[in-house]
Amino acid sequence: MDELKKKLIQLVHSRHASWKAIYSILKANAVLSKNEAANYPSIHPRTDQLTKDHQLISVDKLLNDYATQNIHLITIFDDDYPDRLKTIYQPPWMLFARGNLSLLKQKESLAVVGSRNATAYGIGAIDYLFPSLIDKNVLIVSGLAKGIDAHAHKAAIKLGGKTIGVIAGGFHNLYPKENIKLAEYMMEKQLVLSEYPPATMPAKWQFPMRNRIISGLSEGTLVVEARKKSGSLITADFALNEGRDVFAVPGSILSPDSDGGHYLIQQGAKLVKSSEDILEELGM
Repeated sequence: MDELKKKLIQLVHSRHASWKAIYSILKANAVLSKNEAANYPSIHPRTDQLTKDHQLISVDKLLNDYATQNIHLITIFDDDYPDRLKTIYQPPWMLFARGNLSLLKQKESLAVVGSRNATAYGIGAIDYLFPSLIDKNVLIVSGLAKGIDAHAHKAAIKLGGKTIGVIAGGFHNLYPKENIKLAEYMMEKQLVLSEYPPATMPAKWQFPMRNRIISGLSEGTLVVEARKKSGSLITADFALNEGRDVFAVPGSILSPDSDGGHYLIQQGAKLVKSSEDILEELGM
């Protein structure tokens, strides 16, 4: 293993790790090229403690432990790291992965997000749209949350398709509990990703941040039932900022769970009435 990857593994596992602190250390060590460094603002956080922390971490022991758990580490400098993800805001320095790594190479992908309190209408919309999408080999990316996320994963699996789940926290602390069996199945047959070491407990701020990975892995983002102030709209905002397509399923004007989708449509998102509305924009 080269020294660059070893250093990055140590930094990501440090107690005081943050994206900006890691960036500063890599930049100070001339790891990033001038072109790469120019993509980010000038950052000068206090990194003394992080530098001390990472030197105490045994990379060999970590890798041996992860190998027994079928956990793969993919750094931003590795060939396996998705090209599409490298272009987003603060791309993860490292992906922890369990499952079928070949899914990271699939080009046709769609993020599907929505309300945790999914209604029969939202569930029905996914069941109506997905057969044609899966038939065209569109990979479904979502967040393994309650409601729309979970059903999107399950519908893709039921139809014989492929799906990636992106979680907050680490593999040893899966959330929510009702989706643990689904997550464990996907770790065997599909793919689950996290940017955090396995022992990391999920924190509130990690959920909106993981949404940038969900949209970042995908050509477009489909919103099915969402309130105007919700994680789903955060995901859509990330997609828009990266120049990706945003789609929204319209709903009842009487339901607050339709407010987010209707707002996105008013702002220019494509209204989806059939899977063809999505496939057309994806060039399929």
